[in-house]
Amino acid sequence: MSVEILFPGGKKVDALIDGFTVHTDQALADGGDGMAPPPFSLFLASLGTCAGIYVKSFCDKRGIFSEGMRLTMDYNYDPVQKMIVKILIQIHVPPGFPEEYENAVIKTASLCAVKRHLSEKIENEITIKRS
Repeated sequence: MSVEILFPGGKKVDALIDGFTVHTDQALADGGDGMAPPPFSLFLASLGTCAGIYVKSFCDKRGIFSEGMRLTMDYNYDPVQKMIVKILIQIHVPPGFPEEYENAVIKTASLCAVKRHLSEKIENEITIKRS
């Protein structure tokens, strides 16, 4: 896979990936037009969507309906280090999600390829949140 980075103007930076264009821009406060998410937000989204596809695949393989499921992600930021120090992912499961799979689905989400490429200094926490 090859990624091509383009500069379409202003603070916008686009990535061409396998025939898709991913647009980024900086917020108005940072000199951009605020027309697309900033690159760092896409990094966070890639982590969340990666965990999400692992959770979805886990459910699909076991015949567990994923309708009504979602993941939310927050993080703790250390302003001194200027780094994220902890990522918190919650897997929101609908009523009827089998309790016996809770630990397994947490472990599955933690296998996400994006997460595995993060620095070991960043702690990751994944939990279940019932609707």
